[in-house]
Amino acid sequence: MKYRLLHIILLGVAAWSSACAQKNTPGKPTTTNIAAADSSFKFLYSIPGNYVYLDVDILDNIYLITTGNQLKKLKNNGDSVAVFNDVKKYGNPSFIDVTNPLKVLVYYKNYATAVILDRLLAHRNSINFRNKNIFTVKTIATSYDNNIWIFDEQDFKLKKIDDEGKVLSESADMRLLTDNVPSPSRIIDNDNLVYLYDEQKGFYIFDYYGALKNNLPFLNWTNIAVSGNRLMGFSENKLYSYELKSLNLKTYPLPSIFSNYESIKASNGRLYLLKKDGVDVYSIQ
Repeated sequence: MKYRLLHIILLGVAAWSSACAQKNTPGKPTTTNIAAADSSFKFLYSIPGNYVYLDVDILDNIYLITTGNQLKKLKNNGDSVAVFNDVKKYGNPSFIDVTNPLKVLVYYKNYATAVILDRLLAHRNSINFRNKNIFTVKTIATSYDNNIWIFDEQDFKLKKIDDEGKVLSESADMRLLTDNVPSPSRIIDNDNLVYLYDEQKGFYIFDYYGALKNNLPFLNWTNIAVSGNRLMGFSENKLYSYELKSLNLKTYPLPSIFSNYESIKASNGRLYLLKKDGVDVYSIQ
């Protein structure tokens, strides 16, 4: 009798487990289910909305452009900080630099114009590079001392300019420094170094005096970031993280659910996914 009762109990447990498995297995896996199954990423929260652009600064503030052409700055919990309503004054921005939370740069390559915003996204100034005899600039970035870095592809020099467009310092002609002159799509100022990234040639690392220190041939990365001692970027459904001091390169395969994103960003140990219905935020384990 005792063994028969145990057999009945085991059958009941098996039936209950099977029913729960059928109940909890959706037709399409959710983001949180996939993330829980992958120990590298842990789902934190979502920010609902319709956005076309995503970036994150060093304080984990999130910057989004809405389908209504507003640039929004949010805290890392999703609370609104500020809004800039004139983001399409010169058409679609080519690039937005948020490396300095106190100074946001909105760059319009077709108009060779940079719009400078403060921490609350209020307009401070605009620079037309053509009026300063600078004609070929693909990207820009805020410098450590609150000025602006550009790479002038007309004379192949890394230059630091002020908010009026005056050149304060510049590197030597890159053609004298390397056989592979970059055409950088991104400039990042971090921890006493300036990083220029060219997808076809890798990272070119300068000191603040314009001297070329290193070239790292990590090619075809997108959505790159430099956070502390770490370079991060995406390629072929993988997140790459390179430690500058240890020279250790880590690879994180992205779960299949991450393929349905419009844009992706990794910074400060977090992963941000821009999707059609909002932004999902994960921690990187």
